[in-house]
Amino acid sequence: MNVLITGANGGLGTAVCQAFLATGATVMGVARAWKEPAPFLTISADVSTGEGCAEMAKRALEHGPLDALVHLVGGFAGGSPVSETSDQVWDGMMNVNLRTAFCAMRAVLPSMIAAGRGRIVAVGSRAAVEASPDFAAYAVSKAALVALVKNVAAEGRASGVTANVVLPSIIDTPRNRATMPQAGVSHWVAPESIARAIVWLTSDAAADTSGAVIPIYGRA
Repeated sequence: MNVLITGANGGLGTAVCQAFLATGATVMGVARAWKEPAPFLTISADVSTGEGCAEMAKRALEHGPLDALVHLVGGFAGGSPVSETSDQVWDGMMNVNLRTAFCAMRAVLPSMIAAGRGRIVAVGSRAAVEASPDFAAYAVSKAALVALVKNVAAEGRASGVTANVVLPSIIDTPRNRATMPQAGVSHWVAPESIARAIVWLTSDAAADTSGAVIPIYGRA
């Protein structure tokens, strides 16, 4: 299996790449820049642009048919009610959480449709389905990601392309621990747990699963 993983150098990305490597898959990790060597093929690309994603897909296809796209790129910002949310925060969340997914999926879909097979998995957030005060920009961008995945699933039904999204609660990454030092991390979700779900969604066993919105909340 050839798997393209965006955001591969993040806290979750590391676990996801390792999980796929353990299955024997050919992993192609995407990041804006790679500063250190990685135990898989690396692609440097700006996935916030159509041009960057087109180049990403082109380079990935040099290694053979693309079986799966795992889209991990995302960001978090908030802390203000809608009445005080700035254009910068709103647009930033839409760009990093929605536009990147749209550009990445659009870039890989033609080759998957032509091959009659493909798996797309995106990582959303619990916030997409459970509202909480002061984080509307983040929540709406993740809810829009869910809608995008469902539409891709509907469009891919006839061509053997599946699309699903997982919704973690807080992920136990070094960055989250650093930004929330007082939080109860025992209730957070381990990246490895999310990685196992993603690997399954790209497998033949999940061929009949598409358009699914899968909660991964741990004990939170």
